Amino acid sequence: MTEKKYGVFSLPVIVAALGYFVDIYDLLLFTIVKKPSMLAVGATDATMLSDSTRVINWQMVGLLLGGILWGVLGDKKGRLKVLFGSIILYSMANFATGFVQTVNQYAICRFIGGLGLAGELGAGITLVSELLPKNKRGLGTSMVAGIGLSGAIFAYLTFQYTNDWRLCYKIGGGLGIALLLLRVSVAESGMFKEVKAQEVTRGNFFMLFNNGPRLKKYVCAILIGLPTWYVIGILVNQSDRFGKAMFGSTTIDSGRAIMFAYAAIAVGDMFVGLVSQYFKSRKKALLLYYLLCIVSLILFFSGYNRSDASMYTISALLGFSTGFWAIFITMGAEQFGTNLRATAATTIPNMVRGALPLTNILFLDVFQKSWGWPLVKSGIVTGVVVMGIALVAYYFTEDTYHKDLNYVES
Repeated sequence: MTEKKYGVFSLPVIVAALGYFVDIYDLLLFTIVKKPSMLAVGATDATMLSDSTRVINWQMVGLLLGGILWGVLGDKKGRLKVLFGSIILYSMANFATGFVQTVNQYAICRFIGGLGLAGELGAGITLVSELLPKNKRGLGTSMVAGIGLSGAIFAYLTFQYTNDWRLCYKIGGGLGIALLLLRVSVAESGMFKEVKAQEVTRGNFFMLFNNGPRLKKYVCAILIGLPTWYVIGILVNQSDRFGKAMFGSTTIDSGRAIMFAYAAIAVGDMFVGLVSQYFKSRKKALLLYYLLCIVSLILFFSGYNRSDASMYTISALLGFSTGFWAIFITMGAEQFGTNLRATAATTIPNMVRGALPLTNILFLDVFQKSWGWPLVKSGIVTGVVVMGIALVAYYFTEDTYHKDLNYVES
């Protein structure tokens, strides 16, 4: 069943890529429309930071909880049912967001949206990984991530064209419904069908914790992805504040920086599949991107970053260097048996997203508020901590390039 005639440009891959496109559009839209939308629901300049942080934190908590919910359901009920359910939930949440009037209503809608969005990527990557032969898995998942991540660019351009944040959310809901119609013609994974017919435990989230080697794999699979949201959630998202602190700029648009970063991430994710194919190794490709990320971080905090143009350029470099999302999630899916694969592949990326508030606590509450460090020093030390953790986890992670996925966890 694993060697079915599915190619990199087959319908399941294309539909999974479009699903991730909508996922990223919705996930990044708040960051892009943050200021006008928050002011419209009652926030002020004085409360902007605390109110917007509350909304994004609720969205991230939704992603964290949703990752567990949809991951378990993906192994119990099937990959496709999760994709259908998650699309319906986040499409409804997006439509509702277009009508919110208070900060609390905004936070509730983004929490529900986060719950729905959490199921999209993991189930899609799991389905593609199981339908494609092992020599094409990396290319297929890279295509999913590359096309999907361009959703951030579309979100930015949509807001620039419409200048109506409420309409942007409604458009996101409409894209979800259109995607739902496309999904009807996609086949379920043959591996899942085989496992479903067996007497084996499926989708038991606690199986990830009740076995030492399996727990080690799971924790490492999460930690190797930490640099992605440090780069996007802290450096690029707050590029306007870093620009002001480092060279006195007051004209950097963090939304524009995010667009440049995600355009580069999309290219990086397309390219990482080819790099993995060339090396015939997931780990070698990941290490190359880690090294590029370290160089880009040095440039970000160096004397070369002294203008708006350099900030946008380095944001793009940072984006490209963290364009290993596809390989990171593919490795997560490949390390676990079919009866636990959707649970792992769906929770792993959402655990990384959910770790952003913890990274923010280190960066903002510990280093800046408690220890009194300036913004730039806090950013540098946070980066050293995050990259150090990721490199240690990388060392203990197995290479899954040649791994046969047709097996179960006991």
